Amino acid sequence: MDDSAAFRRTEPFGHAATAGVISKPRLELRIGSNIFRSTNGVVKIHGKEHLVFEVKPEQGSLLATLDLYNERGVRMAHLRRNVLTLNDSGRFTVDVPLGQHLSSVVGSFILVTDLQSGHIVLEARMASNHRVDLTRGKLYSHKGMPIEITPHYCRIGSGTALFGNIVEARGGPAILD
Repeated sequence: MDDSAAFRRTEPFGHAATAGVISKPRLELRIGSNIFRSTNGVVKIHGKEHLVFEVKPEQGSLLATLDLYNERGVRMAHLRRNVLTLNDSGRFTVDVPLGQHLSSVVGSFILVTDLQSGHIVLEARMASNHRVDLTRGKLYSHKGMPIEITPHYCRIGSGTALFGNIVEARGGPAILD
């Protein structure tokens, strides 16, 4: 039997190549008062993927992956899907409610706390299946630059403050520089 006869193309390649692809829903990230629409859930700071959010609506859960740095840019902890896989001297804690569903008033959230300083490193909540709100945080970038998130703004270092911006990410990351 001729091998070339086993495959018969009935549609143009362009259509056949995309026919079975399911597009991933885009995620809206609200960082302080800034809105990043149609993101892939990634937050880039100074060109590096610093934070990644995943929403699992079937489980009503919000998952975060994050590297935590000190003021010198040295990595101190790593959060992988809400679990601290690296935690320098037990310095950080993660509070994630178990068994919480979207039907609840509060919604699923993640709270990362620095036990040494008492600061909230990151507070995020799932507002809907396609929206995550980062409402508070004090952390450092991989370059040792301070990042502060409040409900009103997002400040990176001493020079850049973002407030009230609306950005269309078109399936890419939310970029904070």
